Amino acid sequence: MKNRRMMVAMHAKPHHIPVLQKEVCMLLAPQKGDAMLDCTLGAGGHAQLFLQCIGPTGTLIGLDADRENLAIAQSNLKEWADSCTFIHANFREILHLTIPPVDILFADLGLSSMHINTPERGFTFHHETELDMRFNREEGIPAWKWIEQKSEEELAQALKDYGELQQSRKLARLLKEQAVRTTTDVAECVAELFRWRGKKMLPQVFQALRIAVNDELGALCILLKEGPRLLKSKGRMGIISFHSLEDRMVKQAFRDLTAPPSPYTLLTKKPIRSSEEEVRRNPRSRSAHLRAIQRSS
Repeated sequence: MKNRRMMVAMHAKPHHIPVLQKEVCMLLAPQKGDAMLDCTLGAGGHAQLFLQCIGPTGTLIGLDADRENLAIAQSNLKEWADSCTFIHANFREILHLTIPPVDILFADLGLSSMHINTPERGFTFHHETELDMRFNREEGIPAWKWIEQKSEEELAQALKDYGELQQSRKLARLLKEQAVRTTTDVAECVAELFRWRGKKMLPQVFQALRIAVNDELGALCILLKEGPRLLKSKGRMGIISFHSLEDRMVKQAFRDLTAPPSPYTLLTKKPIRSSEEEVRRNPRSRSAHLRAIQRSS
């Protein structure tokens, strides 16, 4: 195989910009004294907005599967430390955590900038590094080992289901044959199979591997089932998704949950999208979809 280096050096680590900030606050309407659960704390961007609204009498529980993200959030939110509880956990564990009823439950399912801009995490093809991709590096196995352990059929199915890729079986065979270990190894396999279309296909391939390694859709399924049960009377639940697989799951779950007779109401008949101005400021917000429900009194 020809050695195609598709890596582009990044000279700076851009600051993480929370998406749909104004829209989230308007839709979920955090009030003084509210109790909140942020299921994807990240660097604490959305949490900071919420804390400014709920004030010193409000409380916020922040979850994150990545201990490094959690430490960053704790530092960024130290002004509100007395109002916050930080928990190192994936929201799939929501059933096993002691979480009281909340007024607002929020999740931003997007990949954090910290993951993208930390090369050794292996989330992006813009750097050559070991293919890891785990949100929580304290458990599970890195993506390269996951590929090694899966059968060609299982790998092909994951590429098809999570990346919506054509020729998924051919790519699975190539990844297995080449015993990929790094992000560059994967990029070279994609380039060999898809040729001039390789660069365009890379995001789908990396998305598929990331979703599979972290079982992201399985975790989302748990959140959509258990999250609404944590809402107080008139409580709101909002989720931002970034690709069609997630958005379809959220859309269908919220529709099913709010079908009459139901104690829940759909707040978004259509997803709320980023404005043109926001997309210009933050191109990653282009694919964001915000959907929400409310529990009746």
